[in-house]
Amino acid sequence: MTQRKTALVTGSGTGVGAATVLQLAQRGWNVVVNYSRSEQEAQQSAAACRAAGADVLVQRADVADDAQCRALVEATMARWGRLDALVNNAGVSVFGQAAGWDALDAAAFQRILGVNTVGSFQMVRAATPHLKAVQGCIVNVSSVAGALGIGSSIPYIASKGALNAMTLHLARTLAPEVRVNAVCPGLITSRWFSRALGDEAYDKVRTAYEAEVPLGRACSPEDVAEAIVWLVDGARTVTGELVLLDGGMHLGRAARR
Repeated sequence: MTQRKTALVTGSGTGVGAATVLQLAQRGWNVVVNYSRSEQEAQQSAAACRAAGADVLVQRADVADDAQCRALVEATMARWGRLDALVNNAGVSVFGQAAGWDALDAAAFQRILGVNTVGSFQMVRAATPHLKAVQGCIVNVSSVAGALGIGSSIPYIASKGALNAMTLHLARTLAPEVRVNAVCPGLITSRWFSRALGDEAYDKVRTAYEAEVPLGRACSPEDVAEAIVWLVDGARTVTGELVLLDGGMHLGRAARR
């Protein structure tokens, strides 16, 4: 077994996941870069982590498929013989509010829940025996959607609400060996939002968001990664927390002077 700690971050080819593996690599961790579609970006993410001194495993897997989840964990153990942290970051959504309910069919619900909620559970189930062996931790990347009931679509809100509830349950049942927490970002300045909305619509949403929230700014992927890394590599007495990274949006409209 290697003495260097190892983290498996799902969906780490781009965005928050890529920022997370890089920050962990810079702190002396070995990392698994996982992707389902973005192979080129995953290789770029891996190269950045290697440049920071990490040993890196690049592994394709769709977390909605239980067999692929198990294979992802098995590949990690085969490479290093240990798993210290699981970050469930892979996620999908559709954009459709109440006025567009007809677009939100059962298939959309099932795909979103399959990745965001069931996929996270499947990764936890596969990883837990190995995490327990080293007093490891889990961080679920959720959303303010699950905490505040607002977001890109009802299936997405439901999936993140379920993930938050699962986080609390797992924190109780996996203690004391494994700490389990979640981060709940608001708007993130990543291509995930801009590609989904289009550049013009995204700019409008970001401007409105930053005008409303008390801190006056959206999260960058690096901001979210910093919180994840703190929960992974510090926070030794923290479990069962849903950390809101929303610029204070949950407080209500900013009182501008």
